Amino acid sequence: MIYFTADLHFYHDKIIRHARRPFSDAEEMNRRLIKNWNSRVRPEDEVYILGDVTMKGPELATEALRQLSGRKYLIRGNHDRFADAETFDRTIFEWIKDYYELCWQDQWYILCHYPIKEWNGFFRGSIQLHGHQHNPEAYNYQNLTAGIRQFDVGVDANGMKPVSIEDIQAFFQ
Repeated sequence: MIYFTADLHFYHDKIIRHARRPFSDAEEMNRRLIKNWNSRVRPEDEVYILGDVTMKGPELATEALRQLSGRKYLIRGNHDRFADAETFDRTIFEWIKDYYELCWQDQWYILCHYPIKEWNGFFRGSIQLHGHQHNPEAYNYQNLTAGIRQFDVGVDANGMKPVSIEDIQAFFQ
């Protein structure tokens, strides 16, 4: 299975208030995010993280990421400087990129941390997946109603869990 997520912000106390997350502190948030991830993702699954794993450095990034199941890919966000540090074990990820185009079952998905106004295949049915904005779940439904094939895969818009490619495909059908 293929999953997507974004904006985990491990160890970031301020994100709880900023994004109105239902946690008392970063420790509780980290535990829940890890539990939610591992309850869905199996070791053989692929997970595309569309940015903002943590802004707390390579050691804490490594600590959190090693607890997560699946083969991981990183689309860089604005808080992923840890990935460039010499002390970060880059083998945690299959690869690290700024942007990626994925085709699954004849459907194109455009992956970027940031929402894009128009993307490759915009007029041919491709779907742009993003994070960054910490939107509520209603955001994706508003896009659907407006005919915009864009989906926020961030944890704030998806019950603090990764979302499967099958769920996204069904959402747009």
